[in-house]
Amino acid sequence: MADQTHVLFVEDDDVIREATQLALERDGFAVTAMPDGLSGLDAFRANRPDIALLDVMVPGLDGVSLCRRIRDESTVPVIMLSARADSIDVVLGLEAGADDYVTKPFDGAVLVARIRAVLRRFGHAGGGDRAEADAPAAGGVLTFGDLEVDTEGMEVRKAGTPVALTPTEMRLLLEFSSAPGTVLSRDKLLERVWDYGWGGDTRVVDVHVQRLRTKIGQDRIETVRGFGYKLKA
Repeated sequence: MADQTHVLFVEDDDVIREATQLALERDGFAVTAMPDGLSGLDAFRANRPDIALLDVMVPGLDGVSLCRRIRDESTVPVIMLSARADSIDVVLGLEAGADDYVTKPFDGAVLVARIRAVLRRFGHAGGGDRAEADAPAAGGVLTFGDLEVDTEGMEVRKAGTPVALTPTEMRLLLEFSSAPGTVLSRDKLLERVWDYGWGGDTRVVDVHVQRLRTKIGQDRIETVRGFGYKLKA
């Protein structure tokens, strides 16, 4: 397991859990599968996986609450699994700190593609080998008012105080800071930050922008209606 990408998979449906575990293992992942949120939390703490797949509706500790508990302790990437594309499920999962979500029923190949896309953003090759993170070109320390973005040290400070960002939030900020004052569409951000080579759900972008705003300042990222977002220079 040490030389493989380790996936924590929390799913209460026995058939889905076992079939998905087998599919992921065939693609080279090491998988720890748990049937409920509390055992999933224990497994996360014991094994420190490279990525977590969490079903929203699991007993004991639901997937959204489990995501919050994981996010309190780690920046490990999290993908939520939901039986429906309901806005509440999606938004709650993303607001809890998830990096992406997949709607059930899902195709195994699509799930693996989404896992690998997330892992690439976090510096993992997916299926075993590690890879360097594909981030926007480094340019030293960039300053926007009281906000400082160190694109080499991957650190952010607001009024001199360090700001803790998840890797996805950091990549989003790097995209904005690489082109301050330039409007970036949601589709462009999905392509650059989430590595979507296909159409994706723009709610993922909207929720992450809101999360980023709460950390770096509500007025730092401006909404340009009908077009997207831009970082105020």
